[in-house]
Amino acid sequence: MGSAGVPVVVGLDNGGTSNNATVLTVDGRFLVDGLLEIPSEVRAGPEAAIEALAQALDGALAQTGVPRELVQAVGLDTPGPASADGVISSRGSTNFSQPAWRGFDVRGALERRLGLPVIYHNDGNAAALYAHHVHFGADAMGRSSVSAIVGTGLGGGVVESGRVIAGAAGMAGELGHVHIPLTGLLGPGQAEPTCACGFTGDVESIASLTGIERNLLPYWLTRYPDHPLAAEPLARAAKLVRGYGERGDALARDLFTQQAMALGRLFTVAANFTDPHAYFVGGGVVEAAPEFRDWFLATVREHTVLREEQAAVATFALVPDRDMAGARGVAIAALEALRTVGEPRPVVV
Repeated sequence: MGSAGVPVVVGLDNGGTSNNATVLTVDGRFLVDGLLEIPSEVRAGPEAAIEALAQALDGALAQTGVPRELVQAVGLDTPGPASADGVISSRGSTNFSQPAWRGFDVRGALERRLGLPVIYHNDGNAAALYAHHVHFGADAMGRSSVSAIVGTGLGGGVVESGRVIAGAAGMAGELGHVHIPLTGLLGPGQAEPTCACGFTGDVESIASLTGIERNLLPYWLTRYPDHPLAAEPLARAAKLVRGYGERGDALARDLFTQQAMALGRLFTVAANFTDPHAYFVGGGVVEAAPEFRDWFLATVREHTVLREEQAAVATFALVPDRDMAGARGVAIAALEALRTVGEPRPVVV
């Protein structure tokens, strides 16, 4: 399946349980069509995790028949929080819980292990970059976008002229911790939602799996006391509620309407801050039955306040291929990093 001596970059997506890898030729073709996953070993500590990433690279090359000497650079993404250079937060993180991970330079360690340049993004930024390039294609380097990735927390990314805005400390695009107005969003008697980060009323406190468990379900179950989910532990009920939403259940639709409203208010902030060409929504909430997915995106759009001129040029879309988006996004970033001479070219995906 190789590509006849054409140089490549490799994208490595590191997660809490698995690593996924992809291979991208320098002329912009992905050589991997699906997931290439192996255990990430992050719970075994940094040394084991770096070795697992190296194994993921070797596995991708073996799968595609590409010799290692053709690899020009590697893209790496991990869950955050981490710096722009891939140093895990000194306060730790949900996925990197052992003390050895605090302040660990995962990008530098992988670069030393592989002997290749490694370009780093957090997983939200990587998915945002991939969504941007898929959506805009040949126009990607002349367009801007904002992405919200709804998962355990709320990740995101801001892309301008085809490139992720990382920020001075690498924490630009942490959209989950943007405060939004709560007036008109909360139900009667609903407490102000709190986030694990310590904020009250940020986007993640509503639009995330954690927000469902901590804030939304406890309230909505008081409004629907006879609902079957009332008999479930909250953590399990939070994971089951999307299935009810897909079936049109009233409690679930009320809950997900709040999530969509929160994302609409986030995108309203973005419209007044970066005025992007596109707004992308990704994550578990839209990896659902088509009717539910389309309803949710339409509800986000309905609650995003745009000026007439903005509405004429902006689009709302889903992050595609989410399982592969991280690895593909950092592969695109690695390829762009190689293109330091001349005009940047779009990646064909």
